[in-house]
Amino acid sequence: MSGLFTALNTSVTALQAHSLAVQITGKNLANVNNTSYSRERVLYGTGATVVTPEGAQSLGVTATVQQLRDTLIDAQVNDESSLSNYYTTIQTAYERAQAGLGENLTGAAATSSTSSSVSNNGVGAALDDFFNAFQTFAASPTDTGARQALYSSASILTDRLQQSDSRLSQVQTDLNSQVGSDVTTANGLLQTIADLNSQIGRVEINAPGSAVDLRDQRQAAIEKLAAIMPVKVTPSSAGQVTVSAVDGSGAAVDLVTLGTVQGTLAFNGTQITGGASGTVLALKSGTIQGALDARDGAIQTLRDQLDNLAKQLVTSVNGVYNPSGASTNFFTAGGTTAGTISLASTLTATNLRASNGGSAGDNDVALGIANLATKTFSTAGTPPDAIDGTLSSFYGGTITTFGQALSSANTSVSNQSSIETLVRSQRDSVSGVSIDEEMSDLIKYQRAFQASSRVFQMVDTLLDNVVNHLGN
Repeated sequence: MSGLFTALNTSVTALQAHSLAVQITGKNLANVNNTSYSRERVLYGTGATVVTPEGAQSLGVTATVQQLRDTLIDAQVNDESSLSNYYTTIQTAYERAQAGLGENLTGAAATSSTSSSVSNNGVGAALDDFFNAFQTFAASPTDTGARQALYSSASILTDRLQQSDSRLSQVQTDLNSQVGSDVTTANGLLQTIADLNSQIGRVEINAPGSAVDLRDQRQAAIEKLAAIMPVKVTPSSAGQVTVSAVDGSGAAVDLVTLGTVQGTLAFNGTQITGGASGTVLALKSGTIQGALDARDGAIQTLRDQLDNLAKQLVTSVNGVYNPSGASTNFFTAGGTTAGTISLASTLTATNLRASNGGSAGDNDVALGIANLATKTFSTAGTPPDAIDGTLSSFYGGTITTFGQALSSANTSVSNQSSIETLVRSQRDSVSGVSIDEEMSDLIKYQRAFQASSRVFQMVDTLLDNVVNHLGN
């Protein structure tokens, strides 16, 4: 009689185990397109053994749910995602700066040290038109049309320099805003991770590894945080984790410990601080550092070079146009940056001078300025010039250097994307859901459930015969 009850209990636990397996398989299939989900599987085990008058008997089968997740691969995904977002942020910023320049930096231009692809709407074309207009003016000093064309070309040149500087400045301002927004988002994610830590700790204090859905949510939040800034995740007690960054010396700065955020992140315009004591963080990847490196790197260098170009242009042209300093200048003397360069307020197409006090046909001033197009300047001269080379070659070298930075960013994005894809594929092989595998398991668990049901029915029939019919 006890053997039948043991068999009945065994079939009941088997039904429960197979039912759980079917449930978990269905959950896996439901989340096949959920990138934040980590596959789960049911582990069967032998139940406890009890001693009876008939000998040792098993209490049946047990089933537990295991989440298939590799913490080392998860850490790799975080690192590679952080790098990918770093390079992508730089690439996007440089593309916006290119648009602000009004130049089309092709692949050939970006890799050439002697040439660059410039559009008819950029500073380079305006610079050429300016000196060509002075050449025409020198040939026909009394021609009203030549005067008007020169004045128009000069106005266009100053406008394009100002517009380029303004657009580049706006790109830098937008990058600042992006950093501020990313810091706000990161603070929200840190709080989310801390809250999930608390929930996982409460659930797993007596059942380690059981809060699988909460762990998936926490990992998704950590990956979003890693895209913004590089972080290190260290396991702690009761399934919780510690999230940290590093300072300039490489020491860990805890951002989340168990269920507590250790001080919010802050941006002071140049640095990111965080942790309980507001430590300056040394970020090497992520969108925050990408924005800062783009802002303070090639874009700022580009603005500085445009300022040098404007300074050399103003001082050189004014030096020929007004050598004694007694007459009016061609450019405003104080406007020696790309953002402030402008024509002298008293300058008009009518009062343009082709010479200094000469007769109507003299052209020494106009010709001298036209010849500046081919003059080679040197920062090593006495006094030192603002640029090296001719004005046109300096500008060409400037945009070529920036083009190389953009090309390098494009290459980095492409290479890093391949690496991240490889690492994510490795994780998918561990944690990803395979429809074919799950369907195969579903059929296996279904047949096992049906078989256990038949055993249960048979034992139930035998018990019915023993209890209700044996006496008859």
